[in-house]
Amino acid sequence: MLIKEFCSENLTGLNHLQELEVNRVELCDNLAVGGTTPSFGIIKEACNLLHDQSISVATMIRPRGGNFVYNDIELRAMEEDIIKAVEAGSDALVLGLLTEQGQIDKDAIEQLLPATQGLPLVFHMAFDHIPEKDQFDAIDQLIDYGFVRILTHGSMEANDIYDNIDHLKKIVSYAASQIEIMIGGGVTAQNALDLSQKIGTVVVHGTKIA
Repeated sequence: MLIKEFCSENLTGLNHLQELEVNRVELCDNLAVGGTTPSFGIIKEACNLLHDQSISVATMIRPRGGNFVYNDIELRAMEEDIIKAVEAGSDALVLGLLTEQGQIDKDAIEQLLPATQGLPLVFHMAFDHIPEKDQFDAIDQLIDYGFVRILTHGSMEANDIYDNIDHLKKIVSYAASQIEIMIGGGVTAQNALDLSQKIGTVVVHGTKIA
């Protein structure tokens, strides 16, 4: 059985979701730039609506579009956003932090961890900006920090997720049962089952997943 996560911009499209269609919602703003943090009010109303339907909410924590290298001011803003997202009822937090060299930013993650108050953490598609040869070490690091899930398209080079199947299979195999690998970027209701079977993960994500 597929575990479907619907990526939603603000409250758009949430009313038609039902428990049988999706298991989770990733809530964000500004999908045109890949998603940023939604407002407190949006998070709260989405949680109220979706929890009544037994659908969990993973809230994006990202202060802007562009790269995933954040300065001290942006990290402080992310801390405040995390606190508010927890207060608003989020079930999980979605974030991604990299160094200028394209590695996991350990210092930034360690700075933000206390604010997360133990909520499950998801590393978003910033993962795809890590060089492929380093992604396996990155998986180990994210497990050590307590992340429960990684969202990945498999590559920054190939737009079609079908071109990334071989690498995604390696990631899923390496992660084993230690951390969920969730595939996204071109995953739809029509191809989700096929991709799941080819890659070996039952966790799928997208704006057209429902």
